[in-house]
Amino acid sequence: MKKMRSYGIYITLIILVVGAAAGFFLTIGEVWKPVIRLKEPVRSVGKQKTLMVDITDRGRGVRDISISIVQDKRSQTLAMQRYSKAVNGQVLSVSLDPVRANLHDGPAELIIKATDASIWKNEGIYRQPITVDLLPPQISILNTMNHINPGGTCVIVYQVSKPTATAGIQVRDTFFPSYPVTIGGRNCYITYFAIPMDAAINTADPRIIVVDDAGNQSSAAVPYMLLKKGFRSDKMVISDAFLQKKMPEFQSSIQVLRGKTPIDTFFYVNTTLRDANEQTIQEICRKSAPKALWQDTFLRMKNASPMALYGDKRTYLYNGKMIGESVHLGVDLASTANAPIEAANDGQVLFAGLLGIYGNAVIVDHGLGLSSLYGHMSVINVKQGQSVKKGDIIGRTGTTGLAGGDHLHFSILVRGKPVNPTEWWDPHWINDNVAKKMAVTF
Repeated sequence: MKKMRSYGIYITLIILVVGAAAGFFLTIGEVWKPVIRLKEPVRSVGKQKTLMVDITDRGRGVRDISISIVQDKRSQTLAMQRYSKAVNGQVLSVSLDPVRANLHDGPAELIIKATDASIWKNEGIYRQPITVDLLPPQISILNTMNHINPGGTCVIVYQVSKPTATAGIQVRDTFFPSYPVTIGGRNCYITYFAIPMDAAINTADPRIIVVDDAGNQSSAAVPYMLLKKGFRSDKMVISDAFLQKKMPEFQSSIQVLRGKTPIDTFFYVNTTLRDANEQTIQEICRKSAPKALWQDTFLRMKNASPMALYGDKRTYLYNGKMIGESVHLGVDLASTANAPIEAANDGQVLFAGLLGIYGNAVIVDHGLGLSSLYGHMSVINVKQGQSVKKGDIIGRTGTTGLAGGDHLHFSILVRGKPVNPTEWWDPHWINDNVAKKMAVTF
């Protein structure tokens, strides 16, 4: 009996010792080193470079973090962080300033260290060879004269002295990305960008912005002359017959409109839904081929009369009172009912389906950020991802969406921003504003 009791005590002591040891090595005595990762790979560091550092620890968490660069056998600490309470799963955004650290152009080594809160102070180390590059890229604009219409498209070709991580043209709050092209055996960039319709009143000031791999940024103003362009104004009377005919279409597909009056539904469609559709179109058009898919002049719908023009400012009246406004962002073309709709140029279908105020719609990508939109269709004959050729029948006209009669709403888009389609129907405009700019000599 005594032997059994002694054996039990012995087993209990072993369990206690093993438990204490396990507790020790799982807490303050843990031996796991912190793990350091960079959210994005870093090959070079410029005058201003932001690192996103992800640090995790399996044990008690991280207490100290340091980031340094070693160059010419001399270490410069660029950032240090000590936590009063250990942290885990920490993502640091660290701005590096090599100039302040007296670094120079050339090879160096990035070292990131993280020490945990255990009694052993386990240390995780991340090392990577880098290049310190303090020279910003130089921009050479190859098109020194650009005549642009308000609401129109401009095409710019330029060179950069070194490879870029980001390149494009900023116009107000919209960034139009540039695409690499080879012209005359030289590496260049091309950008299609849109000028707002109110550019004559509120300055647009387009600027080329490039950022190299090291984070160095340069910018240059786009030289241009803004031409004169007027836009029409129109008053449109909204009838009860129109409301009774069209608003149920939106009430059946949008839950928040169920039970609303026809006039309240119209107000929602003309404001909230219209704005949401424009955002959706811009998101769709972010995907674009990095080369021109189109060629020559864009097609205009055959035997069709223009019912509304690009830039028309509309004021809606109901019972003699203004109930809303809008700006027409395309050209409305009317022919016979259910008339065939041709693809305006070669491209790939980005979208085919129901698109709010545009009803059944198709968006075709023509590459380099350029696309075309076809709205109010009764029938769609293509599907997303399908390649189309200029002149292919992609559907038929109709009255879907916010349309009072059978017609095609046609838009040209640059990075999802509507521009005047009539420019792209004009072979002389295309030759002067696209083809000649691509024919630069060195």
